[in-house]
Amino acid sequence: MATESVEASRLIRGAGEMHRWSDRRRLAGERIGLVPTMGYLHEGHLSLVDRARGAADLVVMSIFVNPAQFGPDEDLERYPRDLESDLRLASDRGVDVVFAPSVADMYPREQTIWVEPGPLGERLCGASRPGHFRGVLTVVLKLFEIVRPDVAVFGRKDYQQAFLIRRMVEELAVPVEVDVAPIVRESDGLAMSSRNAYLDPLARDQALSLTRAVAAIRDAYAAGETSSASLISRGRELLDAGGARVDYLEIVGAEDLEPVEWASADSVCLVAAWVGATRLIDNARLGE
Repeated sequence: MATESVEASRLIRGAGEMHRWSDRRRLAGERIGLVPTMGYLHEGHLSLVDRARGAADLVVMSIFVNPAQFGPDEDLERYPRDLESDLRLASDRGVDVVFAPSVADMYPREQTIWVEPGPLGERLCGASRPGHFRGVLTVVLKLFEIVRPDVAVFGRKDYQQAFLIRRMVEELAVPVEVDVAPIVRESDGLAMSSRNAYLDPLARDQALSLTRAVAAIRDAYAAGETSSASLISRGRELLDAGGARVDYLEIVGAEDLEPVEWASADSVCLVAAWVGATRLIDNARLGE
């Protein structure tokens, strides 16, 4: 059964083959959905497949650990990978094609032209990961050009990433619909992430301080607190008590990522924190 399920998804390695497959399908009038991932799949990724399936005739999942979005001291080499398991999970979920290119396919020569995110990519995660969003936007645009999807589905856990991808699509007139799906959480509330694999039992408990902080901020807002300073102070208390080292904790506008003095239903709480050597992120719209 395992072999049959793996074979149910077509595996394409080369950019040229992927491009030709997509062109044939588009000429046949079929709508293509793309789920870009870096692999080591979990239920969060697979929920994006379900979402894409509802918006397209065919679903392509890309699996590519993009070196351009990792800094020199980040976890590129140890980032978890398991293509065999990923193929099985993707096939079982009904993915039509898994596009798993090599670095040479995606970067056939030294990259000299990049998609720059501008000032919005220099704040929040961009401040502590210089060049990260330049790498993200460049590879996403490459994937859009290779796969030629009608719709691409991203997860909201990476809120700033999804925001910048939408902005890129709008400003560069890229003919792709961008859909952003809700965060999928573990049974204990931790936002699903491939990097959760790094966490030992103690670190896993500490990681839950991000969940508690976001929930406490949302609950305090629901109870009537609108001062961003007060909301942030409450969240920091929980992060500090949980043993997490805060990278940033901000209340921002959903449409511009700018800090707000007074929170509203459309404001978003964004947090990034280190748990041991692992950096995790989480977020929530306050009005939800």
